[in-house]
Amino acid sequence: MKEELPRNYLKDIEQAYRIGNATEHTYRPYLKELLESFSPGVTATNEPKRVKCGAPDFIITRKQTPLGYIETKDLGVSLVHIERTDQMKRYLGSLANLILTDYLEFRWYVSGQLRMTACLAKLGAKGKLQPETDGIKNISDLLHGFLLAQIPTIGNPKELATRMAAIAQLIRNAISRAFDSEEGGGSLHVQVEGFRQVLLPDLNHEQFADMYAQTISYVAMAWLLLAVISKQGLTLPVSMLPTKYPKRTHSCARCSTISPVQTWMSELSGQ
Repeated sequence: MKEELPRNYLKDIEQAYRIGNATEHTYRPYLKELLESFSPGVTATNEPKRVKCGAPDFIITRKQTPLGYIETKDLGVSLVHIERTDQMKRYLGSLANLILTDYLEFRWYVSGQLRMTACLAKLGAKGKLQPETDGIKNISDLLHGFLLAQIPTIGNPKELATRMAAIAQLIRNAISRAFDSEEGGGSLHVQVEGFRQVLLPDLNHEQFADMYAQTISYVAMAWLLLAVISKQGLTLPVSMLPTKYPKRTHSCARCSTISPVQTWMSELSGQ
């Protein structure tokens, strides 16, 4: 019975917890085993490749098709607090099917909205866990829903615009953080100065980040569209991108290469 799987999982968690030196990573093999046993054909990959919004701890796939993501925290960590962090805001804005868990409590989000919460047990004294009433059944229901969730597709122009706006916002925030981390001497500062001299004298770094993010978002959409139309995969449009900005003037020549954009697109395509 599937309800035996959470029960065995809880025993493994408690045994590791009682030793007294376990960390967040200690419990990941038990979660992986639970997920893969719960639904045959599902693969739970620990520490997968980064995605645009960050690096969730697990990606759940079936025959290489992503089903959802899981972010784990150590036992006893307040998930309500974690939910308010910048990391989770990025994840909730980008990952349509997501679980946040401390291995005992599971919070399932669909399209950024909390769909269901279930708790197997609470931390007790002397390394013991206190099982929750109906916790096993609730966890089973939550995982069943998570693994069968239908990721929403884009069905009209408004949905496309909303999805692109969310992606652009993530990119804009990343550009702003990268700009601040350069401390005045990096390639982004050079690009801003080039745009000021050639096009927009009053351009500030917030406006630059917004402009940069929108450009990447639209180029990515056009790139994917061209790939579908050409039926030649994703390599052709990427190879057509120039490696540098056009050197129309001395000032414009100061703009750095757009190779980071090409790299980002290649990662998006899985190349």
